Amino acid sequence: MADEGKSSNPLPASQVSYRLDSAWKPRMSVDYNTAEEALEQSIATMGPDLGPVYHRLWNEVAWLHVKWDQYVKLFGSKSERIDLLNGAAATFFRIVQDTLWEDTLLHLARLTDPADTGGKPNLTIKRLAVLVDDALRDDVTRLVETAADKTAFARDWRNRHIAHRDLRLALQDRAEPLEPGSRADVKEALAAVAAVLRRICQHYENKDIIFEYFGDAADAEALLYVIRDGLEADARRRKRQSEGKIEPEDFTHRPI
Repeated sequence: MADEGKSSNPLPASQVSYRLDSAWKPRMSVDYNTAEEALEQSIATMGPDLGPVYHRLWNEVAWLHVKWDQYVKLFGSKSERIDLLNGAAATFFRIVQDTLWEDTLLHLARLTDPADTGGKPNLTIKRLAVLVDDALRDDVTRLVETAADKTAFARDWRNRHIAHRDLRLALQDRAEPLEPGSRADVKEALAAVAAVLRRICQHYENKDIIFEYFGDAADAEALLYVIRDGLEADARRRKRQSEGKIEPEDFTHRPI
């Protein structure tokens, strides 16, 4: 079952902003800006060094929340939904489940990677502390360290199972097991990463960010309704056939 969520919003609703770099827009929108406007605002309030980095990280974290919400709606809410998916296309949805899970862990690992790797800069929250005001640096450093700790399991999965396949682990040859990872762990990791950007937004823009709202896309649930209706229609067709009450459309398969 999906874990119960808790979100805090210390600022008034009128001071909560939303934006996303894509054609997709949040269902709930307060003071909504286009991506271009949001970037300009970030540069204006945070400066030319911090502003663009914050803006891109903001969009990364928002999109990660969207993807994770789709995973939870499909695979982490109700056992009846799993039954629907298995009844429709068990192998396919197992692939979808594994792919979304691993993509989430990869995304968390990227967001908390070192600021530089092999002399090349990375887009990561570990780049933020040196860019913020001195008065904010200790807070951001502490929050980044917390986020790195909460996402440690994701980096272990990335390093030894997803991006690379540890031989001993694959062969089950006295290997250290992967760090445990659950939906609860992902939820805590998401909150810890988001807390870094929320603190920066509060400091520079006097606003807060509710990233959970970006997961309010109905795509996964809409798919479940289509699958349920399709399975029920197929059951009715089979029942008609067993009773000898066949209709012409029962033998018509329209190409997709």
